[in-house]
Amino acid sequence: MVAYSFRKRFVEPIRTGSKRQTIRADRKRHARPGELMQLYCGMRTRGCFLIDETICDRVQSVRLSFDGNVVAISSLRFGSPMQEITGAKALDLFATQDGFGDWNDMRAFWREEHGDISEWRAVLLTWNPLSQAHAPQAVDADRSR
Repeated sequence: MVAYSFRKRFVEPIRTGSKRQTIRADRKRHARPGELMQLYCGMRTRGCFLIDETICDRVQSVRLSFDGNVVAISSLRFGSPMQEITGAKALDLFATQDGFGDWNDMRAFWREEHGDISEWRAVLLTWNPLSQAHAPQAVDADRSR
C-alpha cells in the first residue's frame, strides 16, 4: 500500500470522483496497478486526515510541456508516446481530470509550486472511482442459499 498527500483544494474533487489521477515526481516506489492507494490530505502535519482508499488503475510516464502546451503520456515499460494531448479543449479536459479548473489553472499551480518551468517529467497515476473501489460485491440471491 502506498500513500499520497494532497492539498485541501483537491479533497472535494477526489471525494466526488472528478479527480481520479495525480501527477507525481519519480520516486523509489509508486503504487502499482491493482494495489491499494491511501489518499491523505496534509500528510506529516497536525491536520492530516485520510480522504479515502482506492485501487490504482494505471501508472504511466507523463511529460507536461507548459511552453508548448502539450501533455505526452507514455508507457513506463516501453517509453514511446502512447498519447499526445494538444489543443485547448483536450488540455482543459486533462487538467480538470487532475482537479484543476482548466489548463491555465494547472499551469499557474505548477508555476507556484515549482517556479518558472517549461517542462515537467513525472509519473501519472490513475485510480478507480472511490465508490467502485469500496463497492460491496453483488451477491446473487439464488447462489447465496
